[in-house]
Amino acid sequence: MKKRDIMTSIGMLAGVVCVIYGIMVGGNGSIGQRLKIFYDLSSIFITIGGSFAALLINYPLGQLRKMIKVNIEAYKEHTMESGEIIEDFINLSRKARREGLLSLEDGISEIGDSFLKKGLQMVIDGIEPETIREVMELEIDEMERRHRQGAEMFKAWAAYAPAFGMIGTLIGLIQMLANLSDSASLASGMAKALITTFYGSLMANLLFNPIASNLNYKTDIEVASREMMLEGILAIQSGVNPRIVQEKLISYLSPEERIKFNETQVSGDEVLGNV
Repeated sequence: MKKRDIMTSIGMLAGVVCVIYGIMVGGNGSIGQRLKIFYDLSSIFITIGGSFAALLINYPLGQLRKMIKVNIEAYKEHTMESGEIIEDFINLSRKARREGLLSLEDGISEIGDSFLKKGLQMVIDGIEPETIREVMELEIDEMERRHRQGAEMFKAWAAYAPAFGMIGTLIGLIQMLANLSDSASLASGMAKALITTFYGSLMANLLFNPIASNLNYKTDIEVASREMMLEGILAIQSGVNPRIVQEKLISYLSPEERIKFNETQVSGDEVLGNV
């Protein structure tokens, strides 16, 4: 139940465009010459290769393989908003009170969210509320732990990249000092000294730190969404009035979300839609 997060892609692209524009407007020569001075193969090996080697020391290979999958999550967002979750639970609560908890089994196969489906199935199976809460909270904690782990890998890479950029700077300075009489080596050493720092800062501040923050933000949203679902599941099991279910779940919304939710509710006979 996710769609593409366009703003993440736009932000990445805008950052690259700003950096390239900064390169284009400064310096002399053609566009190709201006770009060429920012390319150095040895600096790439030092910053990208060196920082990734540090990750290999920090994390097992199996964990690093998950980075691609975790990175993809940064470009996705949930399509199910909090207001939609509340409306779904109101409808489920009405059906459960009108036809009984077993009636929920008819439409459970149509539910796309695996967490919600599992919780409702436990309700249908007659499992005790304390057990349902314990099991579902453990699942939330485990989901959060996995997601935080993925974000931590990107934060670690963001820390290593500038550090290896500084190592490249030191290498370049050493080469300069060792060959002060050789103008060609002097220029090469100076380029490496500056470009490695540039690469490391770019990797950390345009890629890895933003991705880590993005993943943490989306994890917080998903945790809040699942906690709301758990509250709704337990409310349905207890057989409370649908209006009470609505009131409980609305407490998870921000003031802006509450206003938006209230605006979407119909008036007239739909009394439960009015808060």
